Amino acid sequence: MIRIITDSTCDIPDNLIKQYDITIIPHYIIWGNQQYRDRVDMQPVDFYQRIKTDLDYPTSSQASIEDFKKVYEEVAAKGASEIIALTVSSAMSGAYHMASEAAKLVRVPVSVVDGKSPSMSLGWQVLAAARARDAGMKVGEILAMLDELKTRLVQYVAMESLEYLQKSGRIGNAVKWVGSVLKIRPLISINHKTGLVEPASLSRTHKGVIDQMYNKFFEHFKAKQKLHIAVMHGNILTEAEEMAERIKREFNPVELIVNITGPVLGISTGPGALALCGYAED
Repeated sequence: MIRIITDSTCDIPDNLIKQYDITIIPHYIIWGNQQYRDRVDMQPVDFYQRIKTDLDYPTSSQASIEDFKKVYEEVAAKGASEIIALTVSSAMSGAYHMASEAAKLVRVPVSVVDGKSPSMSLGWQVLAAARARDAGMKVGEILAMLDELKTRLVQYVAMESLEYLQKSGRIGNAVKWVGSVLKIRPLISINHKTGLVEPASLSRTHKGVIDQMYNKFFEHFKAKQKLHIAVMHGNILTEAEEMAERIKREFNPVELIVNITGPVLGISTGPGALALCGYAED
């Protein structure tokens, strides 16, 4: 039996985690003197409400080698003969390294995959792996499929401010914007080869940056059918649902997910952020 494991930055909705029997390893949020497990001790809505008013700025820490090792051993004890562990981009976090080191300490074979992305760009890979497993594919076939899928993934994130990305230290190549005019709203993309944040464009208004994101994202899918799309949001559910309805009308995707971005990623993107993550089937 192949077990699929990932970390809490995947942002997969709970119903799909249960449906595909996916195991989630939480990262940590450090806020003042307190430590919280991502999406376990601290839920997204509570996080976004607090970050607006708390003078202390939170930081995050990846799950430890021991955290990964413990979960590997637990799923092996329940009958897993092989494990595929997918993590957030190694360019953004030490999670891939922790997962890889833990894999050396257990008897069950563990294949660790660098997702080269956060949020549902990682989540789509996890779901694809679980669906491939359920369809009877072997580990080697699943890993090859994931390598190919990464080449088709597209992710854009529209933020209300550059402040959060800068404070989190995960600014990547968007560092060139530091020092730009205040109140500028940045649009970033994820480079799925390097796993880094890339600058896409800037806007002075919320509507402007959202329109830029929508247009740039769907430019990648001209004449493409069978789209899998996720709309992720920083506690602005109504706006995310309105965008999802527009996507349904204009593109009729085969799969459309709306979910709130988790706290660990929210430290970088902040309240009010909106993201599109997706790919087209072959």
